[in-house]
Amino acid sequence: MARIIEELSVFFPTYNEESMIRATVEDARKVLLRVADRWEIIIVNDGSSDRTGEIAQKLSDRDKRIRVINHAPNRGYGAALKSGFYHSQYSWIAFTDSDGQFDFSEISNFIKKQRETGADLVIGYYKKRRVSFFKILTSRLWELVVFLLFGLKTRDIDCGFKLVSRKVIEKIPKLESERGAFISSEFLIKARKSGFEIVEIPVTHYPRTKGAGTGRKLNVIIKSFVDLLKLWKKLR
Repeated sequence: MARIIEELSVFFPTYNEESMIRATVEDARKVLLRVADRWEIIIVNDGSSDRTGEIAQKLSDRDKRIRVINHAPNRGYGAALKSGFYHSQYSWIAFTDSDGQFDFSEISNFIKKQRETGADLVIGYYKKRRVSFFKILTSRLWELVVFLLFGLKTRDIDCGFKLVSRKVIEKIPKLESERGAFISSEFLIKARKSGFEIVEIPVTHYPRTKGAGTGRKLNVIIKSFVDLLKLWKKLR
């Protein structure tokens, strides 16, 4: 089968995912061998306290196209995203969560959508989000606040599956969010403000079977709103 993209960097923000990281990376590797001429996988180990770092290093030792970036101590999801973006070497960059809730083979749909539209960013939205009603409700409230303050309207602003042109990372103002969950909003706000085209595509979402998310912790929520208000004041 002919490969559908010349080069692609893929990274996985990872925190305490010892039960899922191997399968996530190996599944992505199989897909990349089919769809990309040149590729790399970056595992951003954000200060994990379990065996995530050890497993990631073993994967890297087996295939040098797999790299590991270690944060010590844990710095937050935003910092993990920034490390992935700023250390990717190829012209297109994709990322998903490392917890097994996405089907990475759907990257083919992202690539085809980009070719059809010429968009600079192809961002996922959930066909059906496999989380609690409370999480869906708080996400909708967050998206409403972002829309009211910045005019950015997306179906799922924090969906953790995106394909991005490297030129977006090179041109937008440097991302600042680290500890909070504002990073995805900040990224899309700055990309749109810089004139880049964003299109959306439906993605499959699976229930988390192992591990636990950290995005709804009180300190993360507070930091997200602090970052949001900082950017709003800066762009006024």
